[in-house]
Amino acid sequence: MTKEIIALASDHGGLEMKALLADFLKGKGVEVVDLGTHDSQSVDYPDYAVAMADAIKQGKANRGILMCGTGIGISIAANRFPHIRAALVHDAFGALMCRQHNDANVLVLGGRTMGPEVAKQCTEIFLTTEFEGGRHARRVAKLGGAV
Repeated sequence: MTKEIIALASDHGGLEMKALLADFLKGKGVEVVDLGTHDSQSVDYPDYAVAMADAIKQGKANRGILMCGTGIGISIAANRFPHIRAALVHDAFGALMCRQHNDANVLVLGGRTMGPEVAKQCTEIFLTTEFEGGRHARRVAKLGGAV
């Protein structure tokens, strides 16, 4: 089995959550690729969505987690790329469904809208839940990109 490599990226609004999740993932033995940002200065979230899309397309990571203040902007930016299925989730059920039914390859969280324990729970579910396929594969195929 190929080792799981997870890319993390955020703007300044998700910086604290990115650090929290990097530690959480490393503690589970997951290899983490940190695509930035690395300090609290204001930056533009679309740049980090592009970095994530590139990292996944180039095989530097299998999947990714994006964060901005609410998760909304960075999820819109990430979903411009046909090989990205970025799902903004707010709870465990959303994390479960984004994998089971949508085969999301990028989890999106709001750094200012979600507490650390919920973020870790969503991350754990995202990493451990398999895509169900079946009727969902047909639907995901209609989104374009690789399934």
